[in-house]
Amino acid sequence: MSEDTIRLVTIGRILRRRRRLLAVLALVGALVGYGTSVLFPPRYTASASVLLPGQWEERELLTQVDIATSSTVVDRAAAALDWTGVSGADLRDRVSAKAADGNIIKISGTAGTPERAQQLSDRVAKEFVKFAAGIAGGSTDSASATGPEALRKQVEETNRRITDLAGAADPGRTVESVQARTELEKLRTSLEDAMTKLDQADPANAKAGMVVMGPAARPTAEAPPTRVQLIVAGALLFFLLAVIGHLVAARGDRRLRTEAEIAAALGSQLLGTVDVSAERPAHRQERGGPRAWIRRLLGVDARWDVPAPRRSGDDAGRRIRYTRVCARLRDQLPAVRQLLVVVPDGDDIARRAAAQLLAEAQGDPLRRMVEVPVDRPLVPDRGAESGALVVLSAGSWTAEELRGISEACADGGHEVVGIVVAGTVLARPARPAGHRPDDAVPVLAMRGRATGGSA
Repeated sequence: MSEDTIRLVTIGRILRRRRRLLAVLALVGALVGYGTSVLFPPRYTASASVLLPGQWEERELLTQVDIATSSTVVDRAAAALDWTGVSGADLRDRVSAKAADGNIIKISGTAGTPERAQQLSDRVAKEFVKFAAGIAGGSTDSASATGPEALRKQVEETNRRITDLAGAADPGRTVESVQARTELEKLRTSLEDAMTKLDQADPANAKAGMVVMGPAARPTAEAPPTRVQLIVAGALLFFLLAVIGHLVAARGDRRLRTEAEIAAALGSQLLGTVDVSAERPAHRQERGGPRAWIRRLLGVDARWDVPAPRRSGDDAGRRIRYTRVCARLRDQLPAVRQLLVVVPDGDDIARRAAAQLLAEAQGDPLRRMVEVPVDRPLVPDRGAESGALVVLSAGSWTAEELRGISEACADGGHEVVGIVVAGTVLARPARPAGHRPDDAVPVLAMRGRATGGSA
């Protein structure tokens, strides 16, 4: 199985076994998103478009975008709007511009109400057109004393002056007067040619005349992030953090899961594996308190990172495993030697398995069970028992904890003679009386096979 498949299986197991916890965390994230939307009031964005006639290069359009959001244009818009408590510096973060297709500058304004957002974008667009026209020399400001219009007026005045001088000169009576009139006409022609060339070369003729393409449309919806978006984002963020937290915790888990690792940590041999039915222990059912109730409500009272219990046979099939473990112990130990059954404290599966082992052994060679705390393990001193059998469940304890139990057994004078690993299985429903198993073979057929005869 590939690593990707394993990851998908792991995530699926988290979603299946921690669904209640994940649902609660997603609800908490949604509440956090709602609270965030309350702290930040809604915003509305309106956009106005300005058309730039003529041919424009990309870098020139970017320059116009910078001009549209410059402090000069925004300050003029703030002065024209005259909103109470709002200055140009406050509006600079609320105004943006971008170049669109077709030589269009799209200016956007953001405000707390749809009306103000519309007013802001319209005013900035108008101030941008006025400011750009002034830069191009096409300003209509009366204080401007230069530009093409002023030059045209000066040329017209000069032409009138030339006409007056030509009329005042002696009309062809002398050679000097004829030459003067000729020079004046040449001067008039040169001025007209220069003005024509100036009109043709003036970039303002090709790129002036920016037009605001109508008023901005009044926004009907909030600008993102909206309240719904914040709620969904909060729920999704908490959900993903919970899943990632489970994966990180599983990645950093150092508990031993295989029989070989457990045997190496305890320094002994594995005698076998036994099964117990997957049911909630009685003392855990009786254990109350708010914390236990909350854990059961959220579904975190059982581990998620262990495989799902397999379906087993009947009680007789499970007892065979216990009987075989007891038989192996009798074969390798002296007849007079008795053992302690050591169970880590808090391992409910191992405790139930140890109780079943004691019941099957009937005191030979297993004498009694002791539960040892893993934080400070302590095993009774050697007495009638002269060895220890460690029973535990896989995936519950780290190598350091198991080594601590092994050292505690050695301090008490007990040799760890074997290890039994317990697991959970799903018990099949009991068969009604008189029901024959599916795999049972009729006695006549078995007898016929053994004798070689026919049924």
